[in-house]
Amino acid sequence: MTTPPPTPAIHFRNVSFALANGQLLLDRISLSLDEGTTTAILGRSGSGKTTLLRTVNRLLDPTNGEVLLSGVNARDRNLIALRRSIGYVIQEVGLFPHFTLERNVALVLEAESTPLAQRIRRAHELLTAVGLAPDTFAGRFPRQLSGGQRQRAGLARALAADPPILLMDEPFGALDPLTRLEMQQMMRSLLQRFRKTVLLVTHDLDEALYLADRIVLLDSGRILANLTPQEFLRSAQPEVRAYVQAFRRALPADPATAPPTQEAAP
Repeated sequence: MTTPPPTPAIHFRNVSFALANGQLLLDRISLSLDEGTTTAILGRSGSGKTTLLRTVNRLLDPTNGEVLLSGVNARDRNLIALRRSIGYVIQEVGLFPHFTLERNVALVLEAESTPLAQRIRRAHELLTAVGLAPDTFAGRFPRQLSGGQRQRAGLARALAADPPILLMDEPFGALDPLTRLEMQQMMRSLLQRFRKTVLLVTHDLDEALYLADRIVLLDSGRILANLTPQEFLRSAQPEVRAYVQAFRRALPADPATAPPTQEAAP
């Protein structure tokens, strides 16, 4: 007897999204994300990356099609419960300025009436995990942190309720290159530890190669490619090659004459 394939953690089934004026931002997207994997969405500005991500936690509802989470239509889930079950990390972080870091991190647990001692313990555990020593940072306010520290705190908050799904929308885009590298290294370590299903929107090819199991290239609301990092680098598809060439301008345009590339780390 054949074992059926596992149910995807996230499945976009013919998802389209149009603005009120009829402009189509997503055009019949079908895409599956396996549990515990990281998928990076690349594409030009306006290609539909953030729109697609926001259909998962229902900041936007598709005009047509379905978003299934572990086989259940997102529309059939209680909206508050749905959003609390999904971690969300954005470039602006969104920390509450009048709350300490400890309270910011534990806010979802507070909303779920988790006992105070348990909230504090979880907040301190995650602050430690993201490199913010609780003895030093738990009582600080967001204004007392650097940009990189605020981004670390935002990531800790997204993980507080142990959500199975993590949405990340250009989370490190505003950081300087060295801080961004540190955040990416920390993020890969956390992903290996916590095994979340991650949908990562980014413009940065190197970030996608470093963090993702699969890379999806969007253009005008359609999927042009869905490849492993190694396949993406070696693809002869013109749109993929153009994207790689934009980041790796020293590489020959013809993949047949390209020098061997170092495979992305798993």
